[in-house]
Amino acid sequence: MGIESTPNEFRATLRSERSDPVVAEKPKRTAGKAAGLGDIKVARSESRSSNQRNGDRHRLSDEQAVVQRKGKRHVVELINLSHGGAMVAGDFKAKLWDKVVLVLGEAGEIECAVRWIRDGRYGLEFAHETQVQCDRETLDELLRQVIRNSFPGVEVKAPVRPAVEKPEDKRGEVRHPLIWSGIVHHDYEWDAVRLRNISTTGALIECPSNLPTGVMVYLELGEAGKLAATVNWSLGDQAGLSFHEPFDVRSLWKLKPDVAAEQAPRPHFAPYGRECDQSPWAPQWGRLSVDELGKELGG
Repeated sequence: MGIESTPNEFRATLRSERSDPVVAEKPKRTAGKAAGLGDIKVARSESRSSNQRNGDRHRLSDEQAVVQRKGKRHVVELINLSHGGAMVAGDFKAKLWDKVVLVLGEAGEIECAVRWIRDGRYGLEFAHETQVQCDRETLDELLRQVIRNSFPGVEVKAPVRPAVEKPEDKRGEVRHPLIWSGIVHHDYEWDAVRLRNISTTGALIECPSNLPTGVMVYLELGEAGKLAATVNWSLGDQAGLSFHEPFDVRSLWKLKPDVAAEQAPRPHFAPYGRECDQSPWAPQWGRLSVDELGKELGG
């Protein structure tokens, strides 16, 4: 679209030199799916100097990120990055199943759990659900509408609130199991993407194609809308988008989400070839089923 790439200020503060872009192998699309995508066209921002669909984008070189743990920020080496998690190395102390936040770029925060530790390296498992960044009341109402629209068999009653809410009446964070997806239109092409998080101002997506920093794309969310956005940063198969107009996260109820599967795919590197439980329903996540979520929201 003629938009000039801008420096990635976040990564520029972590290291002085930028490494070559990491590339990915792009999965084959079915003709049936491509036929129903609408007519949005986004011009190619630059010609391809090589086949960006081949190669291993999971092995990273000279990349850094930030891990937040217990209110402290730690700069770490980002060794591997895949759809299920990341491998990092750094001088921070963590225990198995500790909850940390991996920051890949501006607004690129992914909640993770520490799944293995070895020789100063940590295997981080990404949170499985889409994290909707808004206040609790807005999220609760969104989840109620989603259940009524997409899961009609689940009963959700009107919430019962005491006249005077006491500190002990306040429940903890509701951990839902819902995953929203969309389509990103770019370079006269499209990719199915997973929403890692979304807010009124932007989103963190998982995309099989390399999205150059600074280019304009469209994020299509079905009946929830088509959002013009700029790619703020891109690393591995994760990319941060900044919306051109504010997005009402409550409209996500119009788009049916998936429910976290019984077993999540293992990251390509995890852990050093050994088997590990990547279940989204491991007790340590504290995630509610859709039925449990309906009861919780109505109580």
